[in-house]
Amino acid sequence: MDKMKPFAKDTSRAPVSQRKQTFDDSIPQDRKAMVKAVIDDKTIEVPRGTTILEAAKLVNIKIPTLCQHDDLCLAGVCRVCIVEVEGQRTLQASCSYPIYSQVNVKTYSPRVRRARRNIIQLLLRNHYGECYSCARNNNCELQSLAKEYKVMEYKFGHIEASRYKKDLSSYSVEKDMDKCILCRRCVRTCIDLQEVGVLEAAHRGSNTKIETYMDKPLEEVVCINCGQCINRCPTGALKSKDPSDEVWEAIDDSSKHVIIQTAPSPRAAMGEEFGLPPGTSVTKKMNTALKRLGFDKVFDTNFTADLTIMEEGTELLLRLKKALVDKDKNIVLPQITSCSPGWVKYIEHFYPEKLGHLSTCKSPQQMFGAVAKTWYAERNNIDPKDIISVSLMPCSAKKFECERPEINDSGFKDVDYALTTRELAGMIKECGIDLPNLSDSDFDDPLGIGSGAGLVFGATGGVMEAAIRTAYEIVTGEEVPFKNLKVIPVRGVEGIRTAEIPIKKTVKQWNFLEGATLKVMVGHGTANAKKIMDMLCRGELNGYHFIEIMACPGGCLGGGGQPIPTNPEIRAARARAIYAEDEGLPFRKSHENPIVKQIYKDFLKDGPCGHLSHKLLHTSYTLRGKWIGKKRAVKTNNK
Repeated sequence: MDKMKPFAKDTSRAPVSQRKQTFDDSIPQDRKAMVKAVIDDKTIEVPRGTTILEAAKLVNIKIPTLCQHDDLCLAGVCRVCIVEVEGQRTLQASCSYPIYSQVNVKTYSPRVRRARRNIIQLLLRNHYGECYSCARNNNCELQSLAKEYKVMEYKFGHIEASRYKKDLSSYSVEKDMDKCILCRRCVRTCIDLQEVGVLEAAHRGSNTKIETYMDKPLEEVVCINCGQCINRCPTGALKSKDPSDEVWEAIDDSSKHVIIQTAPSPRAAMGEEFGLPPGTSVTKKMNTALKRLGFDKVFDTNFTADLTIMEEGTELLLRLKKALVDKDKNIVLPQITSCSPGWVKYIEHFYPEKLGHLSTCKSPQQMFGAVAKTWYAERNNIDPKDIISVSLMPCSAKKFECERPEINDSGFKDVDYALTTRELAGMIKECGIDLPNLSDSDFDDPLGIGSGAGLVFGATGGVMEAAIRTAYEIVTGEEVPFKNLKVIPVRGVEGIRTAEIPIKKTVKQWNFLEGATLKVMVGHGTANAKKIMDMLCRGELNGYHFIEIMACPGGCLGGGGQPIPTNPEIRAARARAIYAEDEGLPFRKSHENPIVKQIYKDFLKDGPCGHLSHKLLHTSYTLRGKWIGKKRAVKTNNK
């Protein structure tokens, strides 16, 4: 079995913490110099080129920051992290000051303290808005710094009237530039981390503003709704569009049957909103909280993640058969996953000529909506028009996905509202529910059974792992040859990963694959998606069969609706929680899910990729590339 083969990582735009070994690439690694630094009388030796901020962290000295983020390249624009460096006339930004020779640094002195307070007061001068009504109240980095430095008055005055109109045009992201502090985290996220480039710092001096190309509304530019800018914004300048009030209204309406599906990732992150450490799984406590909120049924999105594997895996096998046996030259390979709405929107905008590579499968969220308003409604004698289908998702792009006009095959809007992890946490807190101390409860029948394969969808590589667990067994009749079903080659955090899985023998139906080697690839974050698509355009992926792409770094665990803050360590902890929960479930392969078997027996009787399943669980490319906005077709490009 081949080992994982990660592509060489491009560090040119990596966060500082990942680039400190690249300052002197011309020097052999074993000869790179170590440099002595004295920070607040603590002596440390660090590799040449390490920043003062990084060195301070190594000796547990905290330096405040605003524009710095572990996921992003350095900017050095906020100046909150200034320190005194012996021999330097002016204070220096510790995040962007590399140590090339011995330095003596003071991170806290009367001069530094006064300067930091002045910087915070200057930031507050232009920060308009009431903190109490802000979505980031008690989780705002500017607010925390003001408290820490005892800034209790506006030394330089304060803007007393709104200067900018809020941009509420997007289904997913709201933009309020009155709260912006020009740290440019959102710009670096959109340009460097995601390589979409919707946001930029426009104009100069006091007129500087973060805006889209020609200051168009977010609805009219190529925003993919991933929400990564929200996750890194230190204030409330960016937030997701919250449908909580509409959900409450539905819950309070006794004529409505309100159901909620919960995706894998929120259960590994929700605890963070209630003070629990990252990586604490709260699945069953969350179920109890949802029932207390008043939802009529609490279901598991893992059920339709399993359904997705059955449909998407069958689609792949059928594509391979048509290509290899029938010699159909119209078959497009490799097949690429379509679970991530941010990724789907990305390919629509930037690589529309490659849409044929996408699986036609809807995402698990939308499959669930279609099943809920057909099979579930019929089975329980409920009029579909009275079902309000709500989803709990880690993803702000799911809000946009709900509104797509081609996703209403049940005859109704398949999913009515998508709540992010943060938004549902707010609803739970609003009811005074102490989630960590709740008793456990199970999901409801019949849509509450999901496999471990559906659960690992939340981590990058999870869709691929789930697909391999099922497809390998269907083709060979044997369990996938990895200990405890852990498909290690597709796990990890490298931006792009590849694996090759040989198929030594097969069952009769798939004997044309005997002796073949399944070649797969996994990518997360649209910057890596761009690399994969460019390779595809250059013809470098010939021979690959299946590719998983997720729009967000880390996969859904790092989605734009997850708790703030986020960083590589937090995302890794969430992934560990999901993998641990997978190992404890009674079913760990999608095709073993008894409800999946039942729905194919009783409802989708012509099987995966059959006529009815294609109608309800798949979508059309003729519409997919032609998104219709709220009022008109939108066809715009960024600068």
